[in-house]
Amino acid sequence: MKQFISFVQKEFYHIFRDKRTMLILLVMPIIQILLFGFAITTELRNVEVAIFDPSRDNATEQIKEHIEQSKYFHISKEIKSPENINDIFQEGKINLAIVFSDNFANNMRRGEGAGIQLVTDGTEPNQASMITNYANGIISSYLQEVNPQFGGGYRIVPEVKMLYNPQGKSSYNFVPGVMGMVLILICAMMTSISIVREKENGTMEVLLASPINPFMIIAAKVVPYFTLSVVNLLSIILLSIFVLGVPISGSLALLTIVSMLFILVALSLGLLISTLVKTQMAAMLVSGMVLMTPIMILSGLMFPIESMPTILQYISAIIPARWYISAVRKIMIQGVEMQYVLKEIAVLLFMAAGLIFMSLKKFKIRLQ
Repeated sequence: MKQFISFVQKEFYHIFRDKRTMLILLVMPIIQILLFGFAITTELRNVEVAIFDPSRDNATEQIKEHIEQSKYFHISKEIKSPENINDIFQEGKINLAIVFSDNFANNMRRGEGAGIQLVTDGTEPNQASMITNYANGIISSYLQEVNPQFGGGYRIVPEVKMLYNPQGKSSYNFVPGVMGMVLILICAMMTSISIVREKENGTMEVLLASPINPFMIIAAKVVPYFTLSVVNLLSIILLSIFVLGVPISGSLALLTIVSMLFILVALSLGLLISTLVKTQMAAMLVSGMVLMTPIMILSGLMFPIESMPTILQYISAIIPARWYISAVRKIMIQGVEMQYVLKEIAVLLFMAAGLIFMSLKKFKIRLQ
């Protein structure tokens, strides 16, 4: 029995000495439960609303007041013409546009049915359906308030319109997200394992002893994986178009440029991981398991970022996949021009430069 206890104590000592094992065993479950607990939500929050109200009568003002008082919606913009709605959606400034008909109050009182149009972004069909359902609920509650006061007969006819995805196909939402997740996981994993393998086999020291500059060594390791990742990108795009039926409404050249920039970010991330770990198994764990949860939860792949707590929204800003997925949705589904994705391109460029700089600096320090 004493021998058994001694072996148990030895195993505890081994675990406690390994900081990475302690992080995986004790810290990762805490991080995951917090992420899943706060980020995964079916409730709407912080829905930005634009209003077009040509009538400006008591009925429309009361409906707007009900919407503003709701904890789900915030009226952020009054638009002068319905023709501006598409541009505002492409800029990413609103989630819902409400268009009132002319003579809204008079038509409602006559029982003819006052027209109100609810316009949402169909690139995320599940969220768009939830937004319109919540808005319809507010309109219905308003009718339930005014009908008893004036003897009934008041009627409002809502019309729902989903821009860019009128059929509400879920593939329009998931394909850009899956593109981001697949590319970053595969690229980061391939690069990190490749360089760590050289360290484990002892061949990295031989390469560094050669007259080749360390930067050229890293570039030589990255270029083949960049080429293979571009081939992966091509296959993903072809499958998306011809198998899943997701169109490319925007520029294919712009989509390719943004995707290649994202591949560079992912490869740079894998390079940084390779400087922080010593074994191929550790590289696989970090580039696979550790990266997967933040990418799935905080990138906008599955859950809208606007509905997350503020602190998680800030954390999601450091997830490269968030910016790539946003850009791909705009280009593929909305068909926007380059000016509408400049923010995403600038962030990815900054991340690529930062990751490359940190990787090169750390690589030299570890292998001198």
